[in-house]
Amino acid sequence: MRPQPGEVLHFSEDPAITVFHPHVAATAQQPEAYVWAVDEVQAPAYWFPRQCPRAMAWATPGTSASDRERVLGPGGGERVHAIEYDWVERFLGVELFAYRFSAAAFRPFGGPVPHAFVTTVPVEPLGPAQPVGDLLRLHRDAGIQLRVLDSLWEFWDSVVTSTLQFSGIRLRNATPRPQAHQ
Repeated sequence: MRPQPGEVLHFSEDPAITVFHPHVAATAQQPEAYVWAVDEVQAPAYWFPRQCPRAMAWATPGTSASDRERVLGPGGGERVHAIEYDWVERFLGVELFAYRFSAAAFRPFGGPVPHAFVTTVPVEPLGPAQPVGDLLRLHRDAGIQLRVLDSLWEFWDSVVTSTLQFSGIRLRNATPRPQAHQ
């Protein structure tokens, strides 16, 4: 599930939203009220239950061969997403929906490569919410490796010190980081 040219998407477990109003999320790092959406590049980061913690990494032209091998693995493709075992049942069973919006109503957020698109005015979707479908199949069809781990933290620590691009979403919902042995 990706946007068409000239569109951005918002993913939700609520299929009945008719107008999206800007708001400041409880976890926001900025004071402005926004409606959030993503483009084709960022859409796969939202093929998850909303509260599911996930760690993601992908290769870029600047990714070293050693990091590609170490993090993505042999034959691992260009992108990997990781979730925890405790989230597998919810991942497989969630009913996720996508709302389509005209990209003209949104501006890039974050940079130099935007990680989202935002607007500060209420917006109506271009049509009703569309079921996203089988999230596992979406990952497979997109060539994205999906890993299931006991804990995200070892993978996350490896990713953030690599030459891969990465994103972590809802990491506060992950299993607590193990305490160092003393």
